[in-house]
Amino acid sequence: MAAPKDIAVFGAGGFGLEVAMLIGHINANRSQWKLLGFFDDGKHSSHTTNGLPLLGGLNELNAWPEPLAVAFALGLPKTRKIVLDKISNANLSFPSLVHPSVIIGPLEYVQIGEGTIICAGNIITTHIHIGRHVIINLACTIGHETAIGDYCSFMPACNISGEVRIGHSSYWGTGAKVINRKVIGNETIIGAGAVVITDIPDRATAVGVPARIIKQESA
Repeated sequence: MAAPKDIAVFGAGGFGLEVAMLIGHINANRSQWKLLGFFDDGKHSSHTTNGLPLLGGLNELNAWPEPLAVAFALGLPKTRKIVLDKISNANLSFPSLVHPSVIIGPLEYVQIGEGTIICAGNIITTHIHIGRHVIINLACTIGHETAIGDYCSFMPACNISGEVRIGHSSYWGTGAKVINRKVIGNETIIGAGAVVITDIPDRATAVGVPARIIKQESA
């Protein structure tokens, strides 16, 4: 059996705690990871999380001298992308982490990009493409023939129906839903509890039932 690989979590806040829990649940099935601690630019050097140390911030991560897997526990798509764009250390890798409870279709029909985190209780069916560095929080469902772009974030209990296209860096609040065959643009925000029944353009914010656009930023 291969020795567990070193891993750290970037982000020592609440979602960082949940990602550490996810890693623990993966290890309970089969020991894959040795969690060394957390990186976070917003915490003091004496900070500990779940008894694990703060290993530094982005500068320390970029200077890490040995192979290290990193899970980015940053909920906002733009923040996650900004930090990842500053990574320059070839020793780092970004594994996809899938909670053991996730129900997922045949792996030959489901693509999951590097750095994507899929939390407990999700159902992901078939012929689905999930991009890089996506966060799918607790108890979401993703229907058949759906494509999700890089850096998207889905808060708990989102429901994505079949044949939906979601552009990169989209943020979905808790309990948001979209009916089948809709196209959601890049950098969109779908408010908590919203029910999307029409296409949503790039950089729009949509809220309510049914969802209506309340803001759209220029390119």
